[in-house]
Amino acid sequence: MSTRRATISDVAREAGVSPSTASVVFSGKTPVSDATRSRVLDAAAALGYTGPDPRAASLRRGRSGIVGVVFEEHLGTAFLDPVKTLMMDGLADAVAPLGAGLLLLRDQESVGAGATLTTAPLDAAVLVGCSGLLRESLAAVRARGIPVIVIEGDAGVDVPRIGLDNREAQRQAASHLRSLGHSRVAIVALPIRAGWSRDWIPGDAEITIDVTRERLAGARDVYPDAATYAAAGSFIDEGLAAGRAIFADPAKRPTAVIAQSDLLAAGVIRAAEEAGLGVPQDVSVTGFDGIVVDGLAPYELTTLVQPAAEKGRAAGEAVAAMLDGGEGASISFTCVFREGNTTAPAPAE
Repeated sequence: MSTRRATISDVAREAGVSPSTASVVFSGKTPVSDATRSRVLDAAAALGYTGPDPRAASLRRGRSGIVGVVFEEHLGTAFLDPVKTLMMDGLADAVAPLGAGLLLLRDQESVGAGATLTTAPLDAAVLVGCSGLLRESLAAVRARGIPVIVIEGDAGVDVPRIGLDNREAQRQAASHLRSLGHSRVAIVALPIRAGWSRDWIPGDAEITIDVTRERLAGARDVYPDAATYAAAGSFIDEGLAAGRAIFADPAKRPTAVIAQSDLLAAGVIRAAEEAGLGVPQDVSVTGFDGIVVDGLAPYELTTLVQPAAEKGRAAGEAVAAMLDGGEGASISFTCVFREGNTTAPAPAE
């Protein structure tokens, strides 16, 4: 029995059309009649032909058609964050016209025979964040000589960066609370470094994650002495744990909490309710991201809305430009302050 793979020429012969006509039925680049399309597809089905060999297309283009996306955390954890999901949607949309797809990778080498950052056939790499471990990933990618772009991190002047006005945006939320008369304010931060376990952070703590550091700086521009509890990740449960720690001592309870993500803010609100506090009558809460948080009603967070999908799309456009021999553009996006019903004037002392 022959195991030769059917070719487009075989399909054309079976359908009674030219090879070029059979080819455009699969590429979709040129219109063909419905009757011709049906003949070609029926012939392909009869011969077991499923389409052009992607390996041959890759050889012709001199590319793999793969853009690696590198995360610091476990992938299952990363995609519990709606912000990262929206970014990946934008990135996928932007690289689709290149005929490229995304390969999701962790910064650390895999155990076993799976694809890794150093072995996968990548055309380019997008690093989400650029702290500690991811800087090691950056070195690995650059050693391979492929284009690299960073989202929300600083990899040096020669690496395109897609960022956000984190400091200024967080300063807006803090200034809003100041205008409402709040002076006793606590901050719930994102992790300050890889492998962080939730805890209060001292004023001299080294913060290696850029987003955390920039948002904390914005809050402390207005509240320089605000106590800060750093969560282990952007999750509602982490915000709940942080809120329980913040509200544990009635004598030291703040009248407002600045959370560095909407998911953390939702957890803080739950902790406030557990402690018998009304939001916003007793304690005001601000978030960051502008995402939809299921189960938060009747609350509408006072938050900073960031263009997550647009950030991913900009990274994809930078990839396209660099693969075309040009330069990828560094872009800093701006957040929009949105006042909800989770902030109010500070309660009377």
